[in-house]
Amino acid sequence: MAVDTFGSVRQFCSATLVDKTRQVLQSSHEAHVVKGDEMEALRKDFTGYKENMVRLTPDRWLFPGRYLHFADKLSSFKWRESDVVVMTYPKCGTTWTQEIVWTMRNNPDLDNPSATDSPNDRVPFFDWDMFLPGNIPKGSPFLAMSPAFTKLCPDADPNDGIYLQLAEATPDPRTIKTHLPFSLLDSSLLEKAKVVYVVRNPKAVAVSNHHHSRLFLDINFQGSLDKFVKYFIDDNLVYGPYWAHVKEAWERRMHPNLHLVFYEDLKANILGELRRLDTFLGTHLTDTQLARIAEYTSFAQMKARESKAVYSFANQEVLKKEGGFFRRGNSWLSILRLIY
Repeated sequence: MAVDTFGSVRQFCSATLVDKTRQVLQSSHEAHVVKGDEMEALRKDFTGYKENMVRLTPDRWLFPGRYLHFADKLSSFKWRESDVVVMTYPKCGTTWTQEIVWTMRNNPDLDNPSATDSPNDRVPFFDWDMFLPGNIPKGSPFLAMSPAFTKLCPDADPNDGIYLQLAEATPDPRTIKTHLPFSLLDSSLLEKAKVVYVVRNPKAVAVSNHHHSRLFLDINFQGSLDKFVKYFIDDNLVYGPYWAHVKEAWERRMHPNLHLVFYEDLKANILGELRRLDTFLGTHLTDTQLARIAEYTSFAQMKARESKAVYSFANQEVLKKEGGFFRRGNSWLSILRLIY
């Protein structure tokens, strides 16, 4: 199934290749098509990349070419005062944090029937559309992955962004997820909404991202961990540079609408971090409610609730040998020790 599905994705993406070498975006960034040896190397090591990639300056942000179709819509997205945005560089604990935040805001007594809906339906990943094909037909598996889009956006064209339009249509209070940095979002974000930004040890990020990039066929990284780490350090991974991403959040750390969370602190003291989040979000939960939420959003319970539908897009050999999206496994340090 995965091969056939991604064969159709490649067919659709071939019609969306960027035909401009330079484009100025509403965010004031300048986008350039990645060409020559750089694009050749990316296609060789990331065999899931079938369309052109683009670089944004300043800071050399790297994205699939279809980002340009959504860039101005993403950077001008209308935020609401009741919004909470979970913002991270990829593989920093996004899924865990979005489940914690949504549960604290929408399911504090663990009795909300919507809790069984897909996490990305409850917390739209509003920049995900750049990774989807440019021509999504009726009956597409991508539509099947988001029943909420069909329900909340019945007359919308999915090619204008399933998750972007879902984010717009989600009723208050919205929790929205993004991997985009502050500089690519509307400058009013922190004046209108609250942002929970998650930071993680970059060594752990690189190890986790290496597994993720080998697991999913739309990335399909073919190289060693050594080579992947070099891509990471050299700012040649999608959503990178990691360092610029974190720096933008750190520079805003004193803003009252920004809450910094360190992934390692969540693991070490979950109840303490939930109490800090409770104060920031203004949810006024009891210690009993927080303790139940800590258990409900634990690794074991989230893994048990995980939908297996996404693994139709996975490398089945990697999935079988090394695990899927949720894998406790070895820590980044023990993995590096095994290799070196």
